[in-house]
Amino acid sequence: MNQDDRSWFLRGMRDGMPIALGYLAVAFTLGIAARNSGLTAFQATLASLLNNASAGEYAGFTVIREQLSYVEMAVMIFITNMRYLLMSCALSQKLASSVSMPERLLVGFGVTDEIFGVSVAVPGYLNPRYSYGLMAVAIPGWALGTCLGVVMGNVLPASVVSALSVGLYGMFIAVIVPPARKNRVLAGLIVISMAASLLFAKVPPMSGLSTGMRVIILTVVLSAAAAILFPVKEEDDAA
Repeated sequence: MNQDDRSWFLRGMRDGMPIALGYLAVAFTLGIAARNSGLTAFQATLASLLNNASAGEYAGFTVIREQLSYVEMAVMIFITNMRYLLMSCALSQKLASSVSMPERLLVGFGVTDEIFGVSVAVPGYLNPRYSYGLMAVAIPGWALGTCLGVVMGNVLPASVVSALSVGLYGMFIAVIVPPARKNRVLAGLIVISMAASLLFAKVPPMSGLSTGMRVIILTVVLSAAAAILFPVKEEDDAA
């Protein structure tokens, strides 16, 4: 690893620390759900290392608790995590053409809502080592939180676990506010997306859809509308 790659990796680890701390708190509840489904600490930790998605893991643990089939589990997790396909496609546009397919697949494996939000905020092309740095701290934080949830999740008061999870929301605010202050169109889209997300969550029939499906619909509709109404000029791309 050359000096530039090392610098990107360390930068990713630095930016991933808030994500890891937030995951450590949030995953407590996931660990409790895993234990209630009959999983051991090792099994739950391994699940979090291989499936970096809270909703997907909750769905999987629910299927295990209800003793449903593998097919039902696969379908449920696929639908729940479908939004990551869009995130991976969007993030691939920030990778240089020289980035190999194995590296692209590894970057895609580590895509979560938080890692995606931090990654897309990086100016210019994204060095895969930055993503590896994010993953190096965020994924162990998620897995460790799950493990602790299985082992001692009920020891901490629910209010403490809930308070710790607020850190993730603070991180999201830190990601979206700086670019929104520089771009009114982006600021408007953020406000509209928040309002639309709340509307979809409360009003039938959209409220009956899974969270992942609602995110996909909103992402496609709002991004398409923004691309048509506010296209990026070629000279901006060149810059």
